[in-house]
Amino acid sequence: MKKRKLCIAVSGLNAIDSPGPGVAVIRGLREAESFDVRIIGLSYESLEPGIYMHDVVDKTYQIPYPNAGAETLLARLEYIHDIEKLDVIIPNFDAELYSFMKLEDTLKAMGINTFLPTMMQFEERHKVNLPEFGKKYDIKVPFSKSIFSTGEIYSLSNDFEFPMVIKGKYYDASIAYNLEQAKSYFNKISAKWGLPIVVQQFVHGTEYNITGLGDGKGNTIAAVPMRKQYITDKGKAWGGITIDDKRMIDLTHKFVSQTKWRGGFELELMKGQDNEFYLLEINPRMPAWIYLAVGVGQNIPEAMVNLAIGEEVIPYTDYEKGKMFIRYAWDMIVDINEFHEISTKGEL
Repeated sequence: MKKRKLCIAVSGLNAIDSPGPGVAVIRGLREAESFDVRIIGLSYESLEPGIYMHDVVDKTYQIPYPNAGAETLLARLEYIHDIEKLDVIIPNFDAELYSFMKLEDTLKAMGINTFLPTMMQFEERHKVNLPEFGKKYDIKVPFSKSIFSTGEIYSLSNDFEFPMVIKGKYYDASIAYNLEQAKSYFNKISAKWGLPIVVQQFVHGTEYNITGLGDGKGNTIAAVPMRKQYITDKGKAWGGITIDDKRMIDLTHKFVSQTKWRGGFELELMKGQDNEFYLLEINPRMPAWIYLAVGVGQNIPEAMVNLAIGEEVIPYTDYEKGKMFIRYAWDMIVDINEFHEISTKGEL
């Protein structure tokens, strides 16, 4: 039986030391059993490696940065859709989700499907709102506080002990062991991601992540937990192993059922010295290590696309335990003419 062919646009094509999820998501889509794909890459910069992976991405278009606004993005997507006839778009960066969520109904009217969190879900899981989120859903969350100036750092000793975690509102987190480090990280992260900066209580323990997919009705379609084996200086997992932990699965089901989460997600957890799991962050999209989930039997990108186009999806109930992912880098040789083409025309 001939499989349906879908044209799917995917962002997050960077593959640097803090990689985007795009290439891993595409690998899952190309291994889908329920459809075939033509992949359209959506890039922000001309040096995103996924642009030049021609066995991964069929064609790439540059799109405007998120701060350009939803209307500017829509104009570009209309141009791309006129050429490519997109069926689905999968945005993979936190910072771009707001514009795509705002355009969801407009894109749907054009025939382009997405499967994203609601605006309320996106806002209430935000780092600055995480303490209230924990209280609302009875999930353990480290104490945190939002600050808007370096002057506020001096009063943090009233609520925090060193070390403390200094976080950007979208990305980046650093552990500060003294006031000078706290000020330095505040300036560095706020210059990149803006204000506020989130200061979070540091929890001593072991880092765990779980990625999954909610159907928007309270049902967990997929859930794969892993323990970080190797962590970069940016706190990103460069290696991890799937584990069998019922408490993590139960926590995920609780999160999805209570919030009625719609779309992919990643829960960042710390197992403290008291043997309790603390929720550090909720990332409202698939993580860069999503291919591990595909490799152990839960093709989350495929399931998300099927939900987006209105197909019935049977929840995954199992996955292979004790399987590792180890990230690596290699050098691609790229013709300078390709770089010039994407830089000048915005297409390749």
